[in-house]
Amino acid sequence: MDDWLIYRGTGAPDPDRIASLPPPPPWRAFCGEPLPDAAPPIEASSLRRLGNRIETPPAQDAEALQLINAALYLRRPLLVTGEPGSGKSTLAHSIAYELGLGRVLQWPIVSRTELADGLYTYDAIGRLHDAQLAERHDPSHSDDIGRYIRLGPLGTALLPAIRPRVLLIDELDKSDIDLPNDLLNVVEEGEFALPELERIADRPGHDEVRVLTDDGRRVPVHGGRVRCHAFPLVVMTSNGERDFPAPLLRRCIRLHLDPPRDERLAAMVQAHFGSGSDEHNLDLIGHFTSEDGDGELRPTDQLLNAIYLTQHTVRTEPGRREEIADLLMRPLDTRHG
Repeated sequence: MDDWLIYRGTGAPDPDRIASLPPPPPWRAFCGEPLPDAAPPIEASSLRRLGNRIETPPAQDAEALQLINAALYLRRPLLVTGEPGSGKSTLAHSIAYELGLGRVLQWPIVSRTELADGLYTYDAIGRLHDAQLAERHDPSHSDDIGRYIRLGPLGTALLPAIRPRVLLIDELDKSDIDLPNDLLNVVEEGEFALPELERIADRPGHDEVRVLTDDGRRVPVHGGRVRCHAFPLVVMTSNGERDFPAPLLRRCIRLHLDPPRDERLAAMVQAHFGSGSDEHNLDLIGHFTSEDGDGELRPTDQLLNAIYLTQHTVRTEPGRREEIADLLMRPLDTRHG
């Protein structure tokens, strides 16, 4: 394996490798005053996706590994396309787990999502309500505006951490037409303003305000702006339901993931069901892969469901196993043309 690779996709934790990442190119260097690393540890949602990681051959092919590492070296977002079940979202969790980068910041996209949702929210009504209560009951109450500001997943990812955070922007193709363009400036500049804090930054004692983060911490923001130090690894996923504007594509490293097969599929089964489970379920794996090329969509979740259910229903009846597999591994759709 190439020595330059930081992320190797082996499924084994190797947090020291991130220290081998060289400084960014000059055009991707950012000036945020670094905060102490305090990223929360990887959490249950990641472990559910990854299963019990065991060291395996690389989970991605050589080209995919090179593109993932190019995104790390160049401090560029990684735009990952592929069919449902091809491992696009899981990739972000795998990188965070292997490199010890802490909890994955997750920003699921829907048609109503706006850039502000990912950056921060300001609870002006809550602040006004608390001020009115304090005026009546506690005149000495201190109005701490930071209690009413919460950074979103993108805003938290852009905090000036020493090591990059992993941000998953999931299903960007579901967004309103404007969101990909709105992301451009933030992705390019690595910073954003909080106008509520900028307006008061010149008041005594207000240059530094501690705000809430998406992962439950309170961190200082100086001068009303968040400026990153280590640009986060941003993984943006798409099911290919729309095209993105050229300026966004120019700023991304693009990676297409095919559905897992062969060694990747075997490693996934072992991660969830233990060593040797791929051999014990060769019939179901063969059933799942035998229809490749028929133009129908079969996410790998269906295979995992079938293996789990047959372990608890029929253990010694091949006919019944196949019957249950047929029920659970029906294609989601049929493609034409």
